[in-house]
Amino acid sequence: MNKKIVLHSLAQIALLEAVLMLLPAAVALYYRETETVKVFLIVAAAMALLQVPILLLTKTKNADMNFRDGVAIAAMGWIVISFFGALPFYISGEIPSFTDALFESISGFTTTGSSILGDVEALTKGMQFWRCFTHWVGGMGVLVLTVAILPSDKKSSSLQLMRAECPGPTVEKLVPKGKSSALILYVIYTVLTLIMVLFLVIGGMPLYDSVCTTFGTAGTGGFGIKNAGLGFYNSAYIEGVVTVFMILFGVNFNIYYFIVMRRFSAIFKNSELKVYLSIIAVSIGMIIANLMAYGVYNSFSKSFRYTSFQVGSIMTSTGFATADFDQWPEFAKVVLVMLMFIGACAGSTGGGFKVSRVIILVRTAKRNLRKLLHPKSVNVVKSDDKSLNIETVHGVSCYLIIYLLIFIASLLIISLNNMDFTSSFTSVTTCFNNIGPGLSKVGPTCNFSELSNLSKYTLSLDMLLGRLECIPILMMFAPSMWIKKLY
Repeated sequence: MNKKIVLHSLAQIALLEAVLMLLPAAVALYYRETETVKVFLIVAAAMALLQVPILLLTKTKNADMNFRDGVAIAAMGWIVISFFGALPFYISGEIPSFTDALFESISGFTTTGSSILGDVEALTKGMQFWRCFTHWVGGMGVLVLTVAILPSDKKSSSLQLMRAECPGPTVEKLVPKGKSSALILYVIYTVLTLIMVLFLVIGGMPLYDSVCTTFGTAGTGGFGIKNAGLGFYNSAYIEGVVTVFMILFGVNFNIYYFIVMRRFSAIFKNSELKVYLSIIAVSIGMIIANLMAYGVYNSFSKSFRYTSFQVGSIMTSTGFATADFDQWPEFAKVVLVMLMFIGACAGSTGGGFKVSRVIILVRTAKRNLRKLLHPKSVNVVKSDDKSLNIETVHGVSCYLIIYLLIFIASLLIISLNNMDFTSSFTSVTTCFNNIGPGLSKVGPTCNFSELSNLSKYTLSLDMLLGRLECIPILMMFAPSMWIKKLY
Protein backbone atom coordinates (compact mmCIF):
# COMPACT_ATOMS: atom_id res chain seq x y z
CA MET A 1 0.00 0.00 0.00
CA ASN A 2 1.32 3.42 -0.98
CA LYS A 3 0.72 5.42 2.20
CA LYS A 4 1.28 8.80 0.50
CA ILE A 5 -1.43 8.14 -2.08
CA VAL A 6 -3.80 6.93 0.63
CA LEU A 7 -3.18 9.91 2.92
CA HIS A 8 -3.49 12.35 0.01
CA SER A 9 -6.83 10.86 -1.03
CA LEU A 10 -8.15 10.83 2.55
CA ALA A 11 -7.22 14.50 2.89
CA GLN A 12 -9.08 15.24 -0.34
CA ILE A 13 -12.18 13.46 0.97
CA ALA A 14 -12.08 15.33 4.28
CA LEU A 15 -11.54 18.66 2.51
CA LEU A 16 -14.51 17.95 0.23
CA GLU A 17 -16.64 17.23 3.29
CA ALA A 18 -15.56 20.56 4.80
CA VAL A 19 -16.80 22.32 1.66
CA LEU A 20 -20.08 20.40 1.77
CA MET A 21 -20.67 21.62 5.33
CA LEU A 22 -21.10 25.11 3.93
CA LEU A 23 -24.51 24.03 2.57
CA PRO A 24 -26.13 23.33 5.98
CA ALA A 25 -24.38 26.45 7.26
CA ALA A 26 -26.17 28.45 4.54
CA VAL A 27 -29.48 26.80 5.45
CA ALA A 28 -28.94 27.65 9.12
CA LEU A 29 -28.10 31.23 8.14
CA TYR A 30 -31.35 31.48 6.16
CA TYR A 31 -33.33 30.34 9.22
CA ARG A 32 -31.28 32.69 11.46
CA GLU A 33 -29.79 29.88 13.52
CA THR A 34 -26.63 31.74 14.47
CA GLU A 35 -25.13 29.10 16.78
CA THR A 36 -25.64 26.35 14.21
CA VAL A 37 -23.93 28.48 11.55
CA LYS A 38 -20.94 28.95 13.87
CA VAL A 39 -20.68 25.21 14.52
CA PHE A 40 -20.54 24.28 10.84
CA LEU A 41 -18.10 27.06 9.98
CA ILE A 42 -15.79 26.17 12.88
CA VAL A 43 -15.79 22.46 12.02
CA ALA A 44 -15.29 23.17 8.30
CA ALA A 45 -12.44 25.62 8.98
CA ALA A 46 -10.72 23.23 11.39
CA MET A 47 -10.96 20.40 8.85
CA ALA A 48 -9.53 22.59 6.11
CA LEU A 49 -6.63 23.76 8.27
CA LEU A 50 -5.85 20.15 9.16
CA GLN A 51 -6.11 18.74 5.62
CA VAL A 52 -4.33 21.36 3.51
CA PRO A 53 -0.86 20.65 5.00
CA ILE A 54 -1.43 16.90 4.49
CA LEU A 55 -2.36 17.53 0.85
CA LEU A 56 0.81 19.53 0.27
CA LEU A 57 3.10 17.07 2.06
CA THR A 58 1.71 13.96 0.36
CA LYS A 59 1.39 15.26 -3.19
CA THR A 60 2.97 12.80 -5.63
CA LYS A 61 3.44 12.84 -9.39
CA ASN A 62 3.03 9.88 -11.74
CA ALA A 63 2.16 7.53 -8.88
CA ASP A 64 0.07 4.51 -9.81
CA MET A 65 -2.86 3.59 -7.57
CA ASN A 66 -3.40 -0.15 -7.32
CA PHE A 67 -6.41 -2.05 -6.03
CA ARG A 68 -5.02 -2.28 -2.49
CA ASP A 69 -4.68 1.51 -2.38
CA GLY A 70 -8.28 1.87 -3.55
CA VAL A 71 -9.48 -0.57 -0.89
CA ALA A 72 -7.59 1.26 1.86
CA ILE A 73 -8.99 4.62 0.74
CA ALA A 74 -12.52 3.22 0.61
CA ALA A 75 -12.34 1.67 4.08
CA MET A 76 -10.60 4.57 5.84
CA GLY A 77 -12.36 7.23 3.77
CA TRP A 78 -15.77 6.19 5.05
CA ILE A 79 -14.50 6.15 8.63
CA VAL A 80 -12.95 9.61 8.20
CA ILE A 81 -16.04 11.19 6.67
CA SER A 82 -18.30 9.60 9.32
CA PHE A 83 -16.07 10.80 12.16
CA PHE A 84 -15.92 14.39 10.95
CA GLY A 85 -19.61 14.25 10.01
CA ALA A 86 -20.45 13.51 13.65
CA LEU A 87 -18.67 16.63 14.96
CA PRO A 88 -21.47 19.15 14.17
CA PHE A 89 -23.99 16.98 16.04
CA TYR A 90 -21.70 16.65 19.05
CA ILE A 91 -20.13 20.13 19.24
CA SER A 92 -23.53 21.82 18.92
CA GLY A 93 -24.81 19.70 21.80
CA GLU A 94 -27.84 18.63 19.77
CA ILE A 95 -26.60 15.06 20.22
CA PRO A 96 -24.63 15.30 23.49
CA SER A 97 -23.12 11.79 23.38
CA PHE A 98 -20.28 11.33 20.88
CA THR A 99 -21.15 7.63 20.55
CA ASP A 100 -24.69 8.59 19.55
CA ALA A 101 -23.44 11.36 17.24
CA LEU A 102 -21.09 8.92 15.50
CA PHE A 103 -23.88 6.32 15.20
CA GLU A 104 -26.15 8.95 13.61
CA SER A 105 -23.40 10.10 11.23
CA ILE A 106 -22.49 6.58 10.12
CA SER A 107 -26.17 5.75 9.71
CA GLY A 108 -26.54 8.84 7.54
CA PHE A 109 -23.55 8.38 5.24
CA THR A 110 -24.12 4.62 4.85
CA THR A 111 -27.79 5.45 4.05
CA THR A 112 -29.00 3.09 6.77
CA GLY A 113 -31.44 5.44 8.48
CA SER A 114 -31.33 3.80 11.92
CA SER A 115 -31.47 6.55 14.53
CA ILE A 116 -30.91 7.21 18.21
CA LEU A 117 -33.12 10.32 18.12
CA GLY A 118 -36.50 10.20 19.81
CA ASP A 119 -37.41 13.76 18.84
CA VAL A 120 -35.96 14.69 15.45
CA GLU A 121 -37.96 17.92 15.38
CA ALA A 122 -35.85 19.19 18.30
CA LEU A 123 -32.92 19.60 15.90
CA THR A 124 -32.36 22.98 14.27
CA LYS A 125 -33.17 23.34 10.57
CA GLY A 126 -29.49 23.47 9.65
CA MET A 127 -28.71 20.28 11.59
CA GLN A 128 -31.73 18.49 10.13
CA PHE A 129 -30.53 19.46 6.66
CA TRP A 130 -27.02 18.10 7.38
CA ARG A 131 -28.48 14.87 8.76
CA CYS A 132 -30.55 14.31 5.59
CA PHE A 133 -27.80 15.57 3.28
CA THR A 134 -25.46 12.83 4.53
CA HIS A 135 -27.83 10.37 2.86
CA TRP A 136 -27.51 12.08 -0.50
CA VAL A 137 -23.71 12.25 -0.26
CA GLY A 138 -23.39 8.63 0.78
CA GLY A 139 -26.05 7.30 -1.58
CA MET A 140 -24.04 7.27 -4.78
CA GLY A 141 -20.81 6.95 -2.85
CA VAL A 142 -18.35 9.26 -1.17
CA LEU A 143 -15.49 8.14 -3.39
CA VAL A 144 -17.58 8.36 -6.56
CA LEU A 145 -18.36 11.98 -5.64
CA THR A 146 -14.66 12.60 -5.00
CA VAL A 147 -13.73 11.09 -8.36
CA ALA A 148 -16.41 13.11 -10.15
CA ILE A 149 -15.38 16.46 -8.66
CA LEU A 150 -11.70 16.42 -7.75
CA PRO A 151 -8.79 16.10 -10.19
CA SER A 152 -6.77 12.89 -10.33
CA ASP A 153 -3.14 12.42 -11.24
CA LYS A 154 -3.81 9.07 -12.88
CA LYS A 155 -6.69 7.86 -15.04
CA SER A 156 -6.49 4.44 -13.38
CA SER A 157 -7.05 5.92 -9.90
CA SER A 158 -10.73 6.71 -10.46
CA LEU A 159 -11.60 3.19 -11.53
CA GLN A 160 -9.73 1.66 -8.57
CA LEU A 161 -11.71 3.83 -6.16
CA MET A 162 -15.03 3.02 -7.82
CA ARG A 163 -14.28 -0.70 -7.78
CA ALA A 164 -13.50 -0.56 -4.08
CA GLU A 165 -16.65 1.35 -3.14
CA CYS A 166 -19.49 0.57 -5.56
CA PRO A 167 -21.88 -2.18 -4.46
CA GLY A 168 -22.48 -5.37 -6.42
CA PRO A 169 -20.58 -8.41 -7.71
CA THR A 170 -18.94 -6.45 -10.56
CA VAL A 171 -18.30 -2.84 -11.48
CA GLU A 172 -18.41 -1.93 -15.15
CA LYS A 173 -17.36 1.37 -16.61
CA LEU A 174 -20.09 3.21 -18.51
CA VAL A 175 -17.43 4.86 -20.66
CA PRO A 176 -13.69 4.15 -21.06
CA LYS A 177 -12.66 6.72 -18.41
CA GLY A 178 -13.58 6.07 -14.78
CA LYS A 179 -13.87 9.79 -14.05
CA SER A 180 -16.34 10.21 -16.91
CA SER A 181 -18.36 7.30 -15.54
CA ALA A 182 -18.49 8.97 -12.13
CA LEU A 183 -19.64 12.24 -13.69
CA ILE A 184 -22.36 10.47 -15.68
CA LEU A 185 -23.60 8.68 -12.54
CA TYR A 186 -23.80 11.93 -10.58
CA VAL A 187 -25.52 13.79 -13.40
CA ILE A 188 -28.20 11.08 -13.53
CA TYR A 189 -28.41 11.06 -9.72
CA THR A 190 -28.77 14.84 -9.56
CA VAL A 191 -31.38 15.00 -12.34
CA LEU A 192 -33.54 12.35 -10.64
CA THR A 193 -33.16 14.24 -7.36
CA LEU A 194 -34.31 17.52 -8.87
CA ILE A 195 -37.26 15.85 -10.60
CA MET A 196 -38.42 14.35 -7.32
CA VAL A 197 -38.12 17.67 -5.50
CA LEU A 198 -40.30 19.22 -8.20
CA PHE A 199 -42.97 16.51 -7.89
CA LEU A 200 -43.11 16.93 -4.09
CA VAL A 201 -43.39 20.71 -4.31
CA ILE A 202 -46.23 20.31 -6.84
CA GLY A 203 -47.93 18.07 -4.27
CA GLY A 204 -47.94 20.86 -1.71
CA MET A 205 -44.94 19.89 0.38
CA PRO A 206 -42.80 22.89 1.47
CA LEU A 207 -39.51 23.28 -0.42
CA TYR A 208 -37.33 22.60 2.64
CA ASP A 209 -39.30 19.46 3.48
CA SER A 210 -39.21 18.38 -0.17
CA VAL A 211 -35.42 18.69 -0.39
CA CYS A 212 -34.81 16.82 2.88
CA THR A 213 -37.29 14.07 1.95
CA THR A 214 -35.68 13.73 -1.47
CA PHE A 215 -32.23 13.40 0.11
CA GLY A 216 -33.53 10.50 2.19
CA THR A 217 -35.21 8.92 -0.84
CA ALA A 218 -32.41 9.40 -3.38
CA GLY A 219 -29.81 7.99 -1.00
CA THR A 220 -32.31 5.27 0.05
CA GLY A 221 -31.56 6.28 3.63
CA GLY A 222 -34.84 7.23 5.25
CA PHE A 223 -33.97 10.04 7.66
CA GLY A 224 -36.97 12.32 8.05
CA ILE A 225 -37.57 15.73 9.61
CA LYS A 226 -40.88 14.94 11.32
CA ASN A 227 -41.42 12.67 14.33
CA ALA A 228 -44.42 11.16 12.54
CA GLY A 229 -42.35 10.57 9.39
CA LEU A 230 -44.09 10.95 6.05
CA GLY A 231 -47.35 10.09 7.79
CA PHE A 232 -47.26 13.69 9.05
CA TYR A 233 -48.39 14.92 5.63
CA ASN A 234 -51.19 12.34 5.32
CA SER A 235 -51.05 12.61 1.54
CA ALA A 236 -51.57 9.70 -0.82
CA TYR A 237 -49.94 11.76 -3.58
CA ILE A 238 -46.74 12.41 -1.60
CA GLU A 239 -46.53 8.78 -0.52
CA GLY A 240 -47.06 7.70 -4.12
CA VAL A 241 -44.27 9.96 -5.39
CA VAL A 242 -41.88 8.70 -2.72
CA THR A 243 -42.83 5.08 -3.45
CA VAL A 244 -42.09 5.43 -7.16
CA PHE A 245 -38.78 7.22 -6.61
CA MET A 246 -37.62 4.77 -3.93
CA ILE A 247 -38.06 1.99 -6.47
CA LEU A 248 -36.35 4.04 -9.18
CA PHE A 249 -33.32 4.74 -6.98
CA GLY A 250 -33.09 1.02 -6.23
CA VAL A 251 -32.47 0.29 -9.93
CA ASN A 252 -28.94 -0.15 -11.29
CA PHE A 253 -27.94 3.28 -12.61
CA ASN A 254 -26.53 1.64 -15.74
CA ILE A 255 -30.17 1.24 -16.80
CA TYR A 256 -30.64 5.01 -16.86
CA TYR A 257 -27.47 5.40 -18.89
CA PHE A 258 -28.85 2.87 -21.38
CA ILE A 259 -32.08 4.89 -21.57
CA VAL A 260 -30.14 8.10 -22.32
CA MET A 261 -28.08 6.27 -24.96
CA ARG A 262 -31.25 4.59 -26.33
CA ARG A 263 -29.82 1.12 -25.82
CA PHE A 264 -33.25 -0.34 -25.10
CA SER A 265 -32.30 -3.89 -26.03
CA ALA A 266 -29.83 -3.93 -23.11
CA ILE A 267 -32.63 -2.89 -20.76
CA PHE A 268 -35.04 -5.59 -21.95
CA LYS A 269 -32.32 -8.24 -21.54
CA ASN A 270 -31.43 -7.15 -18.01
CA SER A 271 -32.46 -10.06 -15.80
CA GLU A 272 -31.69 -8.20 -12.56
CA LEU A 273 -34.21 -5.48 -13.37
CA LYS A 274 -36.88 -8.06 -14.23
CA VAL A 275 -36.31 -10.02 -11.02
CA TYR A 276 -36.16 -6.84 -8.92
CA LEU A 277 -39.52 -5.56 -10.21
CA SER A 278 -41.03 -9.05 -10.00
CA ILE A 279 -40.05 -9.46 -6.34
CA ILE A 280 -41.60 -6.08 -5.54
CA ALA A 281 -44.84 -6.92 -7.37
CA VAL A 282 -45.18 -10.40 -5.83
CA SER A 283 -44.39 -9.12 -2.34
CA ILE A 284 -46.99 -6.36 -2.62
CA GLY A 285 -49.57 -8.91 -3.76
CA MET A 286 -48.83 -11.36 -0.93
CA ILE A 287 -48.88 -8.72 1.81
CA ILE A 288 -52.08 -7.11 0.52
CA ALA A 289 -53.79 -10.51 0.55
CA ASN A 290 -52.54 -11.11 4.11
CA LEU A 291 -53.69 -7.68 5.35
CA MET A 292 -57.09 -8.05 3.71
CA ALA A 293 -57.53 -11.52 5.20
CA TYR A 294 -56.94 -10.17 8.71
CA GLY A 295 -58.93 -6.97 8.13
CA VAL A 296 -56.03 -4.67 9.01
CA TYR A 297 -57.33 -1.99 6.64
CA ASN A 298 -60.94 -1.48 5.64
CA SER A 299 -60.31 -1.13 1.91
CA PHE A 300 -58.12 -2.44 -0.89
CA SER A 301 -56.92 1.07 -1.74
CA LYS A 302 -55.54 1.62 1.78
CA SER A 303 -53.93 -1.81 1.79
CA PHE A 304 -52.29 -1.11 -1.57
CA ARG A 305 -51.18 2.39 -0.50
CA TYR A 306 -49.41 1.30 2.68
CA THR A 307 -48.14 -2.03 1.35
CA SER A 308 -46.60 -0.68 -1.85
CA PHE A 309 -44.91 2.09 0.11
CA GLN A 310 -43.50 -0.26 2.74
CA VAL A 311 -42.36 -2.90 0.26
CA GLY A 312 -40.62 -0.23 -1.82
CA SER A 313 -39.06 1.25 1.30
CA ILE A 314 -37.75 -2.05 2.68
CA MET A 315 -36.70 -3.61 -0.64
CA THR A 316 -34.64 -0.55 -1.55
CA SER A 317 -33.31 -0.23 2.03
CA THR A 318 -34.75 3.30 2.31
CA GLY A 319 -36.47 2.70 5.63
CA PHE A 320 -39.25 5.28 5.47
CA ALA A 321 -42.45 4.22 7.22
CA THR A 322 -46.01 5.49 6.88
CA ALA A 323 -47.52 2.66 8.91
CA ASP A 324 -46.46 0.71 11.98
CA PHE A 325 -45.75 -2.52 10.11
CA ASP A 326 -44.65 -4.07 13.41
CA GLN A 327 -48.41 -4.43 14.07
CA TRP A 328 -49.05 -6.26 10.80
CA PRO A 329 -49.74 -10.03 10.71
CA GLU A 330 -46.73 -12.33 11.10
CA PHE A 331 -46.71 -13.40 7.44
CA ALA A 332 -46.44 -9.80 6.26
CA LYS A 333 -43.59 -9.11 8.68
CA VAL A 334 -41.71 -12.22 7.53
CA VAL A 335 -41.99 -11.08 3.90
CA LEU A 336 -40.59 -7.66 4.85
CA VAL A 337 -37.68 -9.23 6.75
CA MET A 338 -36.88 -11.38 3.70
CA LEU A 339 -36.85 -8.23 1.55
CA MET A 340 -34.38 -6.68 4.01
CA PHE A 341 -31.92 -9.42 3.13
CA ILE A 342 -32.49 -9.36 -0.64
CA GLY A 343 -32.09 -5.61 -1.04
CA ALA A 344 -31.95 -3.57 -4.23
CA CYS A 345 -29.99 -3.87 -7.48
CA ALA A 346 -26.22 -3.74 -7.76
CA GLY A 347 -25.00 -0.32 -8.85
CA SER A 348 -27.92 1.45 -7.15
CA THR A 349 -28.04 3.53 -3.99
CA GLY A 350 -29.83 0.66 -2.20
CA GLY A 351 -28.40 -1.80 0.31
CA GLY A 352 -28.94 -5.46 1.12
CA PHE A 353 -27.40 -8.60 -0.34
CA LYS A 354 -28.33 -7.39 -3.85
CA VAL A 355 -30.67 -8.96 -6.39
CA SER A 356 -27.79 -9.78 -8.75
CA ARG A 357 -26.13 -11.97 -6.11
CA VAL A 358 -29.38 -13.79 -5.42
CA ILE A 359 -29.74 -14.50 -9.15
CA ILE A 360 -26.16 -15.81 -9.39
CA LEU A 361 -26.61 -18.04 -6.32
CA VAL A 362 -29.86 -19.52 -7.66
CA ARG A 363 -28.36 -20.14 -11.10
CA THR A 364 -25.23 -21.67 -9.54
CA ALA A 365 -27.39 -24.05 -7.50
CA LYS A 366 -29.36 -24.93 -10.64
CA ARG A 367 -26.13 -25.61 -12.54
CA ASN A 368 -24.78 -27.84 -9.77
CA LEU A 369 -28.00 -29.86 -9.67
CA ARG A 370 -27.82 -30.37 -13.43
CA LYS A 371 -24.21 -31.45 -13.07
CA LEU A 372 -25.26 -34.13 -10.59
CA LEU A 373 -27.87 -35.47 -13.01
CA HIS A 374 -25.63 -35.15 -16.07
CA PRO A 375 -21.98 -35.39 -14.93
CA LYS A 376 -20.55 -35.12 -18.45
CA SER A 377 -22.58 -32.08 -19.48
CA VAL A 378 -21.08 -28.62 -19.75
CA ASN A 379 -23.06 -26.12 -17.70
CA VAL A 380 -22.13 -22.47 -17.22
CA VAL A 381 -23.74 -19.75 -15.13
CA LYS A 382 -25.10 -17.00 -17.36
CA SER A 383 -26.35 -13.49 -16.77
CA ASP A 384 -28.10 -11.56 -19.54
CA ASP A 385 -26.99 -14.17 -22.11
CA LYS A 386 -23.36 -13.76 -21.03
CA SER A 387 -21.34 -16.49 -19.33
CA LEU A 388 -20.03 -15.44 -15.93
CA ASN A 389 -16.41 -16.22 -15.20
CA ILE A 390 -15.63 -18.59 -12.35
CA GLU A 391 -14.09 -15.77 -10.26
CA THR A 392 -17.42 -13.91 -10.18
CA VAL A 393 -19.35 -17.04 -9.16
CA HIS A 394 -16.82 -17.93 -6.46
CA GLY A 395 -16.78 -14.31 -5.31
CA VAL A 396 -20.52 -14.36 -4.66
CA SER A 397 -20.24 -17.64 -2.70
CA CYS A 398 -17.33 -16.23 -0.70
CA TYR A 399 -19.28 -13.07 0.07
CA LEU A 400 -22.24 -15.12 1.30
CA ILE A 401 -20.00 -16.99 3.77
CA ILE A 402 -18.42 -13.77 5.06
CA TYR A 403 -21.86 -12.16 5.24
CA LEU A 404 -23.27 -14.97 7.39
CA LEU A 405 -20.25 -15.12 9.71
CA ILE A 406 -20.36 -11.38 10.40
CA PHE A 407 -24.13 -11.51 10.90
CA ILE A 408 -23.84 -14.33 13.46
CA ALA A 409 -21.00 -12.62 15.35
CA SER A 410 -22.94 -9.34 15.46
CA LEU A 411 -26.09 -11.09 16.65
CA LEU A 412 -24.18 -12.70 19.53
CA ILE A 413 -22.87 -9.30 20.66
CA ILE A 414 -26.25 -7.58 20.37
CA SER A 415 -27.88 -10.40 22.36
CA LEU A 416 -25.90 -9.18 25.39
CA ASN A 417 -28.50 -6.38 25.63
CA ASN A 418 -30.95 -9.11 26.67
CA MET A 419 -33.65 -7.88 24.30
CA ASP A 420 -36.17 -10.26 22.76
CA PHE A 421 -34.93 -12.28 19.78
CA THR A 422 -36.96 -10.31 17.23
CA SER A 423 -35.43 -7.02 18.37
CA SER A 424 -31.88 -8.42 18.41
CA PHE A 425 -32.21 -10.21 15.08
CA THR A 426 -33.81 -7.34 13.19
CA SER A 427 -31.48 -4.71 14.68
CA VAL A 428 -28.54 -6.55 13.11
CA THR A 429 -30.53 -7.25 9.93
CA THR A 430 -31.53 -3.63 9.44
CA CYS A 431 -28.08 -2.16 10.17
CA PHE A 432 -26.03 -4.73 8.25
CA ASN A 433 -28.31 -4.37 5.23
CA ASN A 434 -28.56 -0.57 5.60
CA ILE A 435 -32.36 -0.62 6.00
CA GLY A 436 -33.27 1.58 9.00
CA PRO A 437 -36.12 0.36 11.20
CA GLY A 438 -36.46 -3.22 12.40
CA LEU A 439 -39.18 -4.86 14.46
CA SER A 440 -40.27 -4.87 18.10
CA LYS A 441 -38.00 -2.58 20.22
CA VAL A 442 -36.25 -1.23 17.11
CA GLY A 443 -39.42 -0.97 15.04
CA PRO A 444 -40.65 1.99 12.97
CA THR A 445 -42.03 3.81 16.03
CA CYS A 446 -38.91 3.18 18.17
CA ASN A 447 -35.19 3.95 17.95
CA PHE A 448 -31.78 2.60 18.92
CA SER A 449 -31.08 4.92 21.85
CA GLU A 450 -31.61 2.29 24.54
CA LEU A 451 -28.86 0.00 23.26
CA SER A 452 -25.52 -0.18 25.06
CA ASN A 453 -22.47 1.61 23.68
CA LEU A 454 -20.98 -1.76 22.74
CA SER A 455 -24.07 -2.55 20.67
CA LYS A 456 -24.04 0.90 19.04
CA TYR A 457 -20.40 0.52 17.99
CA THR A 458 -21.09 -3.02 16.76
CA LEU A 459 -24.05 -1.87 14.68
CA SER A 460 -22.04 1.13 13.44
CA LEU A 461 -19.39 -1.27 12.19
CA ASP A 462 -22.13 -3.40 10.64
CA MET A 463 -23.43 -0.36 8.76
CA LEU A 464 -19.97 0.34 7.34
CA LEU A 465 -19.43 -3.33 6.49
CA GLY A 466 -22.83 -3.50 4.80
CA ARG A 467 -22.31 -0.31 2.78
CA LEU A 468 -18.84 -1.34 1.58
CA GLU A 469 -19.89 -5.00 1.33
CA CYS A 470 -17.40 -6.26 3.91
CA ILE A 471 -14.28 -6.78 1.81
CA PRO A 472 -12.59 -3.33 2.05
CA ILE A 473 -13.00 -3.18 5.84
CA LEU A 474 -11.84 -6.78 6.37
CA MET A 475 -8.84 -6.34 4.09
CA MET A 476 -7.53 -3.61 6.38
CA PHE A 477 -6.78 -6.32 8.96
CA ALA A 478 -4.54 -8.22 6.52
CA PRO A 479 -0.80 -7.57 7.20
CA SER A 480 -0.06 -7.59 3.46
CA MET A 481 -2.26 -4.51 3.02
CA TRP A 482 0.30 -2.39 4.86
CA ILE A 483 3.28 -3.50 2.76
CA LYS A 484 4.12 -1.06 0.00
CA LYS A 485 4.94 -3.72 -2.61
CA LEU A 486 4.55 -7.44 -2.86
CA TYR A 487 7.11 -9.43 -4.81
